[in-house]
Amino acid sequence: MAKQAIERMLGRETLGENHHFWVLDKHGLITKERNDIDPAAAPFARGVGTSEVEGLSEGASLLEVVKRVKPDVLLGLSGVGGIFEEEVLKALQASDSPRPAIFAMSNPTSNAECTPTDAFKYAGEKIIYASGSPFDHVKLDNGKVGYVNQANNMYLFPGIGLGALLSGARQISDCMIQAAAECLASYMTEEDIHRGILFPSISSIRHITTHVGAAVVRAAVAEELAEGYGDVGLKELTNMSKEETMDYVASNMWYPIYSPLVHEK
Repeated sequence: MAKQAIERMLGRETLGENHHFWVLDKHGLITKERNDIDPAAAPFARGVGTSEVEGLSEGASLLEVVKRVKPDVLLGLSGVGGIFEEEVLKALQASDSPRPAIFAMSNPTSNAECTPTDAFKYAGEKIIYASGSPFDHVKLDNGKVGYVNQANNMYLFPGIGLGALLSGARQISDCMIQAAAECLASYMTEEDIHRGILFPSISSIRHITTHVGAAVVRAAVAEELAEGYGDVGLKELTNMSKEETMDYVASNMWYPIYSPLVHEK
């Protein structure tokens, strides 16, 4: 996940090294001084003794890192409920970020790194909040609403799976996943984001899945991963317009049809 985030950021702006990402585990900040670093975390290990970690050392706490780094985003994948505690959230509010984002992604709600109530209370009303579990929106003191975004895989997984199937791709590439994510993001307006809303209404999930599935099909074709499905071969997929691809996906979606329930005395 972090690797994909870096690749996309590098594609949009000049970042140089991975200096925008600070990774911590249960032992604290991961640096190159640590022994037996998890291979997945190794590319993000900080170089102790350099300006990038001035004032921080191996195993520095989350609170120390937030105070020193002043991040724009806190991404929680810890499975430890409440780890974004009051002092951490207050330190985030004191950072230079005009609108910090807090993603408390661990499930269930008891494992969320912080609740939205605490996030808005201690990190400020300007934050953007998303969670892996469902929470109610928060009523703010100014009469406005603190929106709680549930970052649920239902927005993408059905479309990714359907698009991969209908393209005949034997693997799902990073580019196919990225195409799905960018398609979902395109639903949101600047006004939505300004209000702190990151995802479209679930009432439009079929429409979203159609667009996401079509984006995945087109990405698979572009990467030469598509082989075709059923009576629709690679040539037909390649020659489809965007609208035709969406029609192709929509026509292959499953629609539940329930028999009427009849009660007999």
